[in-house]
Amino acid sequence: MGDYGHDLELGVFLTPAADRAETVVELAVLADRSGLDLVTFQDHPYQARFLDTWTLLSHVAALTERVRLSPNVLNLPLRPPAVVARAVASLDVLSGGRAELGIGAGGFWDAIEAMGGRRLTPGRSVEALEEAIDLIRALWDVDAERKARLHGEHYRLAGAARGPAPRHPIGIWIGAYKPRMLRLTGRKGDGWLPSMAYLEPGQLAAGNAAIDEAATEAGRDPRAIRRLLNIGPSGGSDSDWVQELTRLALEDGIGTFILTTDDAALLRRFAGEIAPAVRELVTAERAGTAAASEPGPAGRSEPDTAAAVTMSPAPAAAGDEYERLGVTPTPDDGARLTDAVPWDESTRPRRPRSGPDVTYSDRGRQVGRHLVDVHDMLRRELSELRDVVAQVRDGALAAGDARSALNAMAMRQNDWTVGAFCARYCRAVAQHHGLEDDAIFPHLARSDEGLAPVIDRLTEEHLVIHDAIEDVDRALVHHINHPEDFDRLQSAIDVLTDTLLSHLSYEEHELVEPLARLGFHPGQV
Repeated sequence: MGDYGHDLELGVFLTPAADRAETVVELAVLADRSGLDLVTFQDHPYQARFLDTWTLLSHVAALTERVRLSPNVLNLPLRPPAVVARAVASLDVLSGGRAELGIGAGGFWDAIEAMGGRRLTPGRSVEALEEAIDLIRALWDVDAERKARLHGEHYRLAGAARGPAPRHPIGIWIGAYKPRMLRLTGRKGDGWLPSMAYLEPGQLAAGNAAIDEAATEAGRDPRAIRRLLNIGPSGGSDSDWVQELTRLALEDGIGTFILTTDDAALLRRFAGEIAPAVRELVTAERAGTAAASEPGPAGRSEPDTAAAVTMSPAPAAAGDEYERLGVTPTPDDGARLTDAVPWDESTRPRRPRSGPDVTYSDRGRQVGRHLVDVHDMLRRELSELRDVVAQVRDGALAAGDARSALNAMAMRQNDWTVGAFCARYCRAVAQHHGLEDDAIFPHLARSDEGLAPVIDRLTEEHLVIHDAIEDVDRALVHHINHPEDFDRLQSAIDVLTDTLLSHLSYEEHELVEPLARLGFHPGQV
């Protein structure tokens, strides 16, 4: 689905180390005072070096004022769910409505068994978690007329009194990676809470699709399920970090970012610099997306040179095909800024059209729509890049007046800022094309022989776009050394604009339908 529209939240994931208990508590208090939304602790009751997570959460709740608190995630096999229900509701009451419940099915079964817990198979552990969620919600439901009863294979209630009632609607966030857990999250969860370190490329999109499909089948709105993500610190600059989190929010629907750290300086930097910038960028991008939904070519600004060249737009696919699919590729309006498009568009091969009997699942439609969402991000950023260059060229971005506009993109200086933004944008395009070349294209070509000529052509165009990006990089180096000369940089960006926008539209017309029908990889749809 892309952006689920959730209010952005940022928090921390702290290690509950017993040998530095005071420091752990100080970090939690620092997060509260720094304006973060959430403090979480891992829960491994079999780990003797760790403080008990629920005791720690209760202690921290008494020392903080506004931050919300959650295990990340609670180890269900060692915690009876009826007691969990009472404990979480009690903490919510005592903290003024600040308790949440991250929960998992369990792992590290040798250690769980050593502590007296039951060893379960993966399938049985998911069954137990689903029963536990039903049990916990039953005990929170104090408005029900009868006492709580549950006759499950793993847990039971035999007429238990309900209560206490939580102060606010507590979110049950499920730590999930595998298909059964993802489907459970879609059916019963209030949130999905994985860790980025354990995800392979493409798993966020695939996980979202699985959750959305299960939610829809259960009669739920997928947007009601918050997407949370444990993240590590960035290996790049603050600007790179801000842009990556913004991309994850807008493309993968992440509404809550939880930084794994025990470093006070990094926590302050995340809360004081990264979090506000990400909030600002996400808000601005959402506002821009809403504006872009007005009639007109999606995500593309008007050509800004008098020498614009018009070329014939690519043939549109059969209308009934996309009506059945419910996803419309972005049209190519045929406008060009230069006469240097490095390929003959009339020689592009076209895929076979799907027949009227072909149907698409909701998950398939989401996969097809995801390609358009990713491309829209590239189009928006290309428009932003062109605007920055134009303002610097025209002298509109002076030292004082430019600062707010440049900071909105996590930029710091005039010409060097343009270079940093160009470099980041070009990396994003290269990474997107690399994923397609390495994984998506081979799968599609194997699954539908009629796509082979299209895949070959798209792969060739990726190489041409790479060359265009290299030309922009060389033009940037020239501009930095000759700041009075914008012509070479402008020309390179114009060529990249024509090349990339032409390619993105062609790719959508040829691949949105096969992606919806065949998925990103075998077994996805």
